[in-house]
Amino acid sequence: MISRSRLGMLADLPGRRHTHAITFPPPSIETMTRLLPDVFRNPTIRVSMLAIFTFGFAGAATSPYQSVVGIRELGLGNGLYSALIFSAAAVNVIVSVLLGNLADRLGEYRTMMLTVSIFGILGYGAIYVLPTQATFVVSALLLLPIYGSLNSLLFANVRAVTSGMPRNDVATINSGVRAMISLSWVLVPGITGVMLSQSTSMLPAYLFAGLACVVCLVLIAALLPRQTGTDRAATHHLTYLGALGEVVSPAVFVRVIAIALISSTLHVNGAILPLIVTGEAHGTVADIGILVGIVAFLEVVFIVVWGRVLRVMSAIKALAIGTIIYLVYLVLLAFASAPWHVYALTLISGIGAAALISIPITYLQDLISERPGLGSALISVNIFLSAGLSALLFAIGTGFSSYSGTSLIGALAGLAGLGLLLFFDGSKRRR
Repeated sequence: MISRSRLGMLADLPGRRHTHAITFPPPSIETMTRLLPDVFRNPTIRVSMLAIFTFGFAGAATSPYQSVVGIRELGLGNGLYSALIFSAAAVNVIVSVLLGNLADRLGEYRTMMLTVSIFGILGYGAIYVLPTQATFVVSALLLLPIYGSLNSLLFANVRAVTSGMPRNDVATINSGVRAMISLSWVLVPGITGVMLSQSTSMLPAYLFAGLACVVCLVLIAALLPRQTGTDRAATHHLTYLGALGEVVSPAVFVRVIAIALISSTLHVNGAILPLIVTGEAHGTVADIGILVGIVAFLEVVFIVVWGRVLRVMSAIKALAIGTIIYLVYLVLLAFASAPWHVYALTLISGIGAAALISIPITYLQDLISERPGLGSALISVNIFLSAGLSALLFAIGTGFSSYSGTSLIGALAGLAGLGLLLFFDGSKRRR
């Protein structure tokens, strides 16, 4: 490789004819922004991506340590904690559907997002300022599930903005927005763990989460363009019971179940991976953290790759390929007997997981495409159902087999979901 100084010396050699000097101007801001795809230059999309990162930051800072705070530091029993987490997930689903329907009726999502961001500040802040069992229960059961609906509202807001764009661009944008959550999980849990490694309590993690909610609120209030709801308001208003009815209608719900079965494989892996690593694979707790970080990083990379794939391939076909890749990973994980086996599987895991956490977003939104808020609420429904199915699969697998056997059972459930999806939508390309 020839350096700039070497090029200058060659240009000054005797007898060499000069035409013009070779210069290397520094790249301008305009030049660098050309590297950004056109679909991400919309200010609403950019702010939504930053907001979804701060949303992911709050979850990534607290979720790994939530059971430690609730059970060990505040003294909640295992049974009470399990019931609390399940109930909170159910509340989040109901709130997401109701607020999504309300936002559709209003025709704008900014007001709802500002409101639920405040619930996040109150929920995380209350646990940090007043760490009691009662505060934890109220925050985890009411305040934080309401804040959790911000996830579907942000995707609904992006969906409303991209309604007139080509479907390939919509898929690319959804992949980019979803990648921001994975990016937060790459960075935040490790940083939080290091910062609190010398602390006697993990409660400061809730302070970090509360501050992230404040940043999210400021981003939405100050930078997100204001919306006029008249043009986007749903022409046919649904009652709140009607909105719930549309979500559980057979044509929609059977497809949500198919996606939930596929997505449950991610939750099954989350439960059994640490147990296989420290058990059958004879690894250490340190290996768990490293593996999770590697896969999270790969997810960020391959979410972008899958977004590009969707430009030349239907969502159903891409999701089928991604699902098969992840099922192969689960089958191979069942036979892991050394730490290097699991490390060798991280590439397959990252590629498959990236497809399973990004592609279903656009598919679910398309199920109720005329209502961005309600369609995006299906993301929360899918998270709830897939988590519930994974808990059932884990109970069945560990009851009748080993952790390795549970991995195989999870793969069979994912295969059943893929078969169901292909049965209903495999022969056509959804618009």
